[in-house]
Amino acid sequence: MSYYLNSENHLDSGPIYVRENGQLHMVNLALDDVRGSLQKPRPFRLFPKGFSVELCMNREDDTAQKEKTDHFIFTYTREGNLRYSAKSLFSLVLGFISDNVDHIDSLIGFPEQIAEKLFSAAEARQKFTEPGAGLRALQKFTEAYGSLVLCSLCLRNRYLVISEKLEEIKSFRELTCLDLSCCKLGDEHELLEHLTNEALSSVTQLRLKDNCLSDAGVRKMTAPVRVMKRGLENLSLLDLSCNPEITDAGIGYLFSFRKLNCLDISGTGLKDIKAVKHKLQTHIGLVHSKVPLKEFDHSNCKTEGWADQIVLQWERVTLEAMKPQEALESRTAACHFYGKRARTEALGKYPLTEAHMNSSEKLQFYKEKAADCHGPLLKHEALSSQESKKSKKRAFEESEKEQSSSSQSSKQKYVCLAVEDWDLLNSY
Repeated sequence: MSYYLNSENHLDSGPIYVRENGQLHMVNLALDDVRGSLQKPRPFRLFPKGFSVELCMNREDDTAQKEKTDHFIFTYTREGNLRYSAKSLFSLVLGFISDNVDHIDSLIGFPEQIAEKLFSAAEARQKFTEPGAGLRALQKFTEAYGSLVLCSLCLRNRYLVISEKLEEIKSFRELTCLDLSCCKLGDEHELLEHLTNEALSSVTQLRLKDNCLSDAGVRKMTAPVRVMKRGLENLSLLDLSCNPEITDAGIGYLFSFRKLNCLDISGTGLKDIKAVKHKLQTHIGLVHSKVPLKEFDHSNCKTEGWADQIVLQWERVTLEAMKPQEALESRTAACHFYGKRARTEALGKYPLTEAHMNSSEKLQFYKEKAADCHGPLLKHEALSSQESKKSKKRAFEESEKEQSSSSQSSKQKYVCLAVEDWDLLNSY
C-alpha cells in the first residue's frame, strides 16, 4: 500500500465506489489527506506530447476531386442555374482505359471506330507525350491499325523532334509519304537505315532535301532494293536536292527504283549533267523537265492520320523544354547526336540557299507516260514529247544496243556488288 502511494509512476484511475448495504461509498476520498501530502501524479496521456489531429473532412487532393467530378457533365440552363448529368457508361470506361492505355496487351481485331475514339481520348490526356509509356501505347495502335494512325508524316526542319522522339517515329508503319527535308541526318543516321525496313516498304514519296547525304548514304538506302528486291521498291517520288556530296556515281544507285516517276537532284555535285540525263532516260525512262514540277512543292506533304496532333504535341513539348539561352547549345547538341559535322560548317562549305537554287538549273525528272498527271505546267511538254516520240524511241533502241555490246566491266559497274555492299547487307 505504501509503495502504491509513494510511486511516481502511479496513475490516477479516478474515484472508486463500493456498494455497502445498498449505499454507494467513494473509497478514495478517505485517502485525500494522504495524497495531498504526496507529489501530484502525472496525467495519463493516450498519445505522446506534441501529437495533434487535424480534421480534413473538407479537403481532397486533386486526383480524388477529379475522379469525383469526372463522372458528370456540368452545363448551365437558360436561367443561369448549374445543372449536371451523369456520363454514359461507355464514356466512363473509355476514360479509364485511356488513362491506362500503355497497359493494353493488344488491339489487333479491335473495332476501328472504337479504337479511334480511344486514341483521341488518350491524346487529349497527352498520354503519348509521356516518356516510356507513350511509346508503348503508340506501338499498340500502330501494330494494329498501321496507316490509319498515320499515312503521311512531315518532319521538315524538325530535327529536334527527331532527336527526342526517334523511337516513336520509328514505330509508325505503312507510311506512304515521308518528308525529312532540312533535318541534317547524314549517311550514318539511324533513321536513314530504318527507311529500308520492311515496315516502310509502303513509302511512295520520300523527301530527303538538304540532309548532308553522299554517295555512301544513297548506296545504303538502295542496297535492299538492288540486291534483295525489298525495301523502298514502291518509291515513285524521290527528292535528293541540296545534297552536294551526291555525285554521278551516287545517281547510278537510283536505277534500281523501277517505279520511280519523279526525281529531283537539283543542287547535287554532278560533274557531267548531260551524261546523267541520258542515263536516267535510258535506264528508268525519266525525262528532264524544263519547268518546275508541282510534285516537289513541299506544301503538298502534310501529316495526316489519327496521330497528326501528336506530332505537334511532341514539337511543343520539345520547345517548352528548351530555354532561350540554350537554343544554340541544343542545335549544336542535335548535330552531335546525328554524328555529323556542324550545320555551319556544312553550309559554309556548300552555301546552297533557296535563292541559289532558284537561280541555278532545276534538275527535275519525270516519266513521259505519267506526263498527264503533272497538270497544266506540263501540257506543252506533253504535246512536244508526243511529236518526238518516234525519234526518242529510235534513240532508246540504239542505246540499248550499245549497252548490250559494251564490255563486261561496264555492266559490273551497276550489277556486281562491292565489298562494302556485302558488309552492308550482312548488317541487316
